[in-house]
Amino acid sequence: MIDRQRLLPPALRRPSQREYPAPLLPPGARRPAAILGLGCLALVVVLGIISSHQGQGNAVDRAVDSWVIGLGIPQQILLQVSRIGGVTAVTLLTAALAVACLAARRVGGAVLAVAGVALASTLTEHVLKTLVHRTITGFLSYPSGHTTGLFALTTAIAVVLLAPRGGRPGRAFRVAVVAAAALVASAVGVAMVGLQFHYFTDTIAGAAVGTGVVIAVAFLLDLAVVRRWLRWPGR
Repeated sequence: MIDRQRLLPPALRRPSQREYPAPLLPPGARRPAAILGLGCLALVVVLGIISSHQGQGNAVDRAVDSWVIGLGIPQQILLQVSRIGGVTAVTLLTAALAVACLAARRVGGAVLAVAGVALASTLTEHVLKTLVHRTITGFLSYPSGHTTGLFALTTAIAVVLLAPRGGRPGRAFRVAVVAAAALVASAVGVAMVGLQFHYFTDTIAGAAVGTGVVIAVAFLLDLAVVRRWLRWPGR
């Protein structure tokens, strides 16, 4: 039987599944990623209900917040660390990841970084903070925008490094990079608590929003119709 698609010029051929870019989430990672994403959603909803229209922390917040403040970390150090999660720094780091993905011909990874971080930050700053309306010293605090952006970026890095091309970089390096990103994001969360800009559960919710949104975007980008549009010049 003649394959009519093969008789057409390359530009007019309808791409087959094999010609689509490889998915961001390998088959073995899809189930754990879905479970993690749903867990993040549940955590944000539960903490949001508990924190709704509150002007103080709960029992967990009081315990953890007092411990962090009691560490006596100098304010100047906390301020410097907190700036890593600011809009400017997160934007620059996200752009760097996107450029690195494009250089490696991984268009899907670049879109994931930009769209995931932007969507997570928008959800936190313009939807959840207003909806939950939890305050600290008069400012909306739930979830933490700093931890949202950095954990979204960390999750994007983790997804991009799940299936590297040609097996490079090596597994040890990939694990080290993701661990370092998670450590920095956690340190920023601690700094926000130490500065009394956020309650502990604000930072936990921010981490959940950032992680969950990027996972959801990765699933969206792995749809066949989207992968078709991202098939050139790379993944």
